[in-house]
Amino acid sequence: DQQMLKAVLQFLRRNNLRESEEILCREAHLLGDDFGAAVATVASSSPGVAAAAAVPPGKGGARAGAAGGAALGGSASLGCLCLPQPRGLSVMLEHKEKVGGGVVEDQPDVSAVLSAYNQQGDPTLYEEYYSGLKNFIECSLDCHRAELSQLFYPLFVHMYLELVYNQHESEAKSFFERFHGDQECYYQDDLRVLSGLTKKEHMKGNETMLDFRTSKFVLRISRDSYQLLKRHLQEKQNNQIWNIVQEHLYIDIFDGMPRSKQQIDAMVGSLAGEAKREANKAKVFFGLLKEPEFDVPLDDEDEEGENEEGKPKKKKPKKDSVGSKSKKQDPNAPPQNRIPLPELKDSDKLDKVMNVKEAARRVRLGPECLPSICFYTFLNAYQGLTAVDITDDSSMIVGGFADSTVRVWSVTPKKLRSVKAAADLSLIDKESDDVLERIMDEKTASELKILYGHSGPVYGTSFSPDRNYLLSCSEDGTVRLWSLQTFTCLVGYKGHNYPVWDTQFSPYGYYFVSGGHDRVARLWATDHYQPLRIFAGHLADVTCTRFHPNSNYIATGSADRTVRLWDVLNGNCVRIFTGHKGPIHSLAFSPNGRFLATGATDGRVLLWDIGHGLMVGELKGHTDTIYALRFSRDGEILASGSMDNTVRLWDAVKAFEDLETDDFTTATGHINLPENSQDLLLGTYMTKSTPVIHLHFTRRNLLLAAGAYSSQ
Repeated sequence: DQQMLKAVLQFLRRNNLRESEEILCREAHLLGDDFGAAVATVASSSPGVAAAAAVPPGKGGARAGAAGGAALGGSASLGCLCLPQPRGLSVMLEHKEKVGGGVVEDQPDVSAVLSAYNQQGDPTLYEEYYSGLKNFIECSLDCHRAELSQLFYPLFVHMYLELVYNQHESEAKSFFERFHGDQECYYQDDLRVLSGLTKKEHMKGNETMLDFRTSKFVLRISRDSYQLLKRHLQEKQNNQIWNIVQEHLYIDIFDGMPRSKQQIDAMVGSLAGEAKREANKAKVFFGLLKEPEFDVPLDDEDEEGENEEGKPKKKKPKKDSVGSKSKKQDPNAPPQNRIPLPELKDSDKLDKVMNVKEAARRVRLGPECLPSICFYTFLNAYQGLTAVDITDDSSMIVGGFADSTVRVWSVTPKKLRSVKAAADLSLIDKESDDVLERIMDEKTASELKILYGHSGPVYGTSFSPDRNYLLSCSEDGTVRLWSLQTFTCLVGYKGHNYPVWDTQFSPYGYYFVSGGHDRVARLWATDHYQPLRIFAGHLADVTCTRFHPNSNYIATGSADRTVRLWDVLNGNCVRIFTGHKGPIHSLAFSPNGRFLATGATDGRVLLWDIGHGLMVGELKGHTDTIYALRFSRDGEILASGSMDNTVRLWDAVKAFEDLETDDFTTATGHINLPENSQDLLLGTYMTKSTPVIHLHFTRRNLLLAAGAYSSQ
């Protein structure tokens, strides 16, 4: 009740119970206009408590961080603590400061963010505090120890930063040296960055530090373990550690059995801890869109090429209906018109007809029937091969190079030709049946076309589904759209200010996505200069991007070691997947749209159930970064390619069968991964000193792989 809340706040103010008042403000989420009056009353009578206000969408985003929460300050009184309830967007708080009686909004700049480290205890006691907690956790019962051990890393970082910020440099150095060896191995890279921050001045320009400060580190802990921790800190009067827990950590409490060490290890490791369970609750339409129907004449001539060995021709019905398999609407599919998709052109329909004919001859893969693998090795690629893509019909292959060129090859006997000059085109009879053939200039025919335009290494390439266009993205901060009719650049899309690491066309064409060093992914349409959506939330570079098969969602992998799923319709983040221990470099959706596979520098492939928002598998075997992942056309096999010079094939059917996705698992994240993923491994294929950077299944399930030979 608002009146009651105002009355209580005023009572606490009159009796000078500042700490209780702060906790109440925080726990009651004093947000929005409704509580404006109460907050104003509190703020005007005390310079100590800053009010927090919700940020409108797009104002500051996740980088704005929880500076509002930090500004509340003060040391909490341990007598009247409430359990922190899960807060939806505690990160999306904007910091307000009181200036001369009025309240002015202020984006959380560096000094505001760092000022949270002002409250400090006796610097000489930090080691004692930390080792006291460490001893308590190590002596607690096994079932609680694994969960409470998650506190070590975030507490270590915040206590170290607090010492550095308050210029206790020798204490900070001693603290770091004594405890950094106790942290989990997957935080070593972060600790290396941290070890370089030894002075207050270093903190101001350090992005990793700011991220750590502005996004609350999320820990998922059972209620029993949390109560145990709280009781211990109250008894020991350990205010310093309790302040950090309150200010900088978000403890996501669940009811039920504590998780085991193995279950926790599978899910942790990202820059900001685990995902809040709330983050993966939104409904996701992961089903496929219904294919448009049209009749396909299946000619007997199509069979002639196949029947040179004198086998009798099979009798075929003269008509078949494309899309007849998916006549029924998938119950998990988005509404057909949820996002506007381009209309099918006649050439698209023709391509779909070809696709159906090819699919009829597709090899059914499985453990007993593995695909053949055809490897395209780029030899003498002294320019440095940085990206590869292959068209859906496997007729062209493109390479992006570090010398800023984009090179397109034809991998069929049909050579690449440009359209004739305008003067010659005017002489052509537009009504003739073979007009599409006549407009091509035979004099330009060649197996290779080189596209010049970028001014830095090309990190991503993507063919449009209709094979008329090609995208490339580069260190120069641009994404370029090239015509494959004229082999010239049509548009340069400028939105990223820093290198763009990846780009990909939607499976329906028209839309495309890009992700880069500026930590955001952008959704574009080919006919717009400006992005349609900006997906902000990652805490480090967006390293790879992928469209869901129904084009309503986009997955992004990042150097913050998380994968996010974004809704194209409204730009919301609907899934956050944590578990990788290194930057993510490859993503692949299963053909039915239900699952996502992700690969990273940690050499693991993780499998995710998109509907339930859960990790459902872990494939171990690679010994280096996984740069390529692809499901076979029917989803029976997952292929992975790595910098360890191998292609591995995994049994996807077996990996996804008998999934335990009951409500309890979904609610608490008690995932049970099989001990050994070797029984899912169907084959390992070595290349000759060639890291694998791209994989592609042809329409008949032949696996194509690509990479550049390295002589080292």
